[in-house]
Amino acid sequence: MTATVPRIGFVSLGCPKASVDSEQIITQLRVEGYDIVPDFDGADMVIINTCGFIDSAVEESLGAIDEALQENGRVIVTGCLGARAELINARFPQLLAVTGPQAKEDVMRAVHRHLPAPHDPFLDLVPKQGVRLTPRHYAYLKISEGCNHRCSFCIIPSLRGDLVSRPIDEVMDEAQLLVDAGVREILVISQDTSAYGVDCKYQTRFWQGQPLRTRFLDLTRALGKLGVWIRLHYVYPYPHVDDVIPLMADGAILPYLDIPFQHASKKILKAMKRPGNRDRVLERISSWREVCPELVIRSTFIVGFPGETDADFDELLDFLEIAQLDRVGCFTYSAVDGAAANALFNHVPEAIKQERYHRFMLKQQAISAARLQQRIGQQVTVLIESRSKQGYSGRCYADAPEIDGLVHVCSETRLPLGEFCRVKITGADEYDLYATPSR
Repeated sequence: MTATVPRIGFVSLGCPKASVDSEQIITQLRVEGYDIVPDFDGADMVIINTCGFIDSAVEESLGAIDEALQENGRVIVTGCLGARAELINARFPQLLAVTGPQAKEDVMRAVHRHLPAPHDPFLDLVPKQGVRLTPRHYAYLKISEGCNHRCSFCIIPSLRGDLVSRPIDEVMDEAQLLVDAGVREILVISQDTSAYGVDCKYQTRFWQGQPLRTRFLDLTRALGKLGVWIRLHYVYPYPHVDDVIPLMADGAILPYLDIPFQHASKKILKAMKRPGNRDRVLERISSWREVCPELVIRSTFIVGFPGETDADFDELLDFLEIAQLDRVGCFTYSAVDGAAANALFNHVPEAIKQERYHRFMLKQQAISAARLQQRIGQQVTVLIESRSKQGYSGRCYADAPEIDGLVHVCSETRLPLGEFCRVKITGADEYDLYATPSR
């Protein structure tokens, strides 16, 4: 008689770094014979990987926990919000277990305790690259955990600790497995990608017989030889980032940088405990574009930070006008429990935050629209992802999944999903491009 396979519902919230944690847990669950199911009431247990970065994320996580308890009743909580176990246990004392982030072993111990898996792991087939939550054609590659910065608005170091870089040979092994599995795009992520290797003094390791130093430049150079798109996220603009721009100009990695500038006012950056000098940043952006004219820069900013005056905000708008960033996200400042910024004076009223947010977005929308208009007539490569009303939708090198725009390809000819297609740009709006297949 065949034993019933234990079924686990899984909810993954938060950023791509949390998604990688979820993928590792799910992979281990599948290795041990558990089934992952999409609903709560049909599961024997539910695991929720939470986010605790800002108040709205905390509320979303708490809502997911409440829903899972009501529909299933047997729930394990992990992730960033799990680091605040006293808060969660006080509100949901019936939880089976609560663990913090990066706690795969703790999660598995809790699963084994409450839902043993009678099964022989040698009889189960799991892909070498593990189970992933992303589509087949792209994957996130996490190169480190934690962060050495102490930004006053952020509690990530208290949740995930200081920077710990993965050995470069292990990172490259995982990247090669992803490529062998058919991944067309690898998105490099961490809390501080360009600080990779600082904690281990750039230790030299060997991969496929070749020495590689555990550092940002060596990693990007090695990844650039794998023959797929390599996209860099969460890059602080340290001076050594300059060394990576020629790799972009040569086509080894995508000419795309995700740099969280957060603000442009020297006073606000100091209050945020953020590195950065407005004029120096603008000089760096200009020099990067001289080396690689195709470079696309994405960034995020916070408006309404405590102490932000009209003059500080105007300085930020002026920075946007000069920098001409391609992709920009904006958040109004939100107090996070445990963040140092909560103790700052002169908090900005909510109405002013919202007014500044809308002015900021209107400014950037015009910049983005103008920069996209310049692409009309260009030939670009698009990674086709889905069918749409126009035919197909995909992304070019300027578009990261889920946060940037799309390229809508009008085509009556069948285009294979998850593959590259050469197109000609025929139109643009504030965020998206429109194209036809190149002939």
